[in-house]
Amino acid sequence: MEHKIVKIKDKEFKPYIEAKDIDRIICQLAERLNRDYAGKKPLLVAILNGAFIFAADLVKKLDFPCRISLIKVSSYSGTESTHNVCELIGLQESIKDEDVIIVEDIVDTGVTMEHLLARMKKEQPKSLAICSLLFKPDKFTKDYKIDYIGKSIPNQFVVGYGFDYDGYGRNLPDIYQLNE
Repeated sequence: MEHKIVKIKDKEFKPYIEAKDIDRIICQLAERLNRDYAGKKPLLVAILNGAFIFAADLVKKLDFPCRISLIKVSSYSGTESTHNVCELIGLQESIKDEDVIIVEDIVDTGVTMEHLLARMKKEQPKSLAICSLLFKPDKFTKDYKIDYIGKSIPNQFVVGYGFDYDGYGRNLPDIYQLNE
C-alpha cells in the first residue's frame, strides 16, 4: 500500500486495508448472503454512523429482494468504548416474522450488538443474523455468534471507510490503523 501516514486531530494512522481488498471482502460476504438468503426477502438493519458506507456497498452486491433500514446507536467516545449503549435513532418498522440481517462496521467488545440483539429478539423476528465487516476477537467479551465476518483484525483502532476518530476520517477510501 503506497498511501502515507494520515493525521486526524492529534493521532497518526498507518495504512492497513486497501479499498480493493475491502471490496473483495464485501464480495465474499455478499456471495454467502446471496446463497443463504436466496428466495427470501430480508430486512437489512444498518447501524449508523459507521456502517453506512459498508451497507451501501454490500446492498448493491445482493441478488435477492431486500429492504434496508438505518438505526443509530453509540458506545464510543474517542478511541475507547464507554460500554454504555445510547440508542439515538431507533428502528421505525416492525420486524415481527421478518428475516433480519444486522449490518455493522465492526464488532469489538460486543456490548452494542448484545444490546441490539436483546432488543430485536423481543420483537420476534423470523431470523436474526449479524453481518460485520470487521471483528476484533481479542476484544470480544460476549457469548453470541456473529454469522458473517468479513475480516478478523487485531485489537487496533481503525479509521477510514466509515470508521472514524471523533467524527473524522470516515471519508478515507482505505482503512488505516492507529500508528503506535
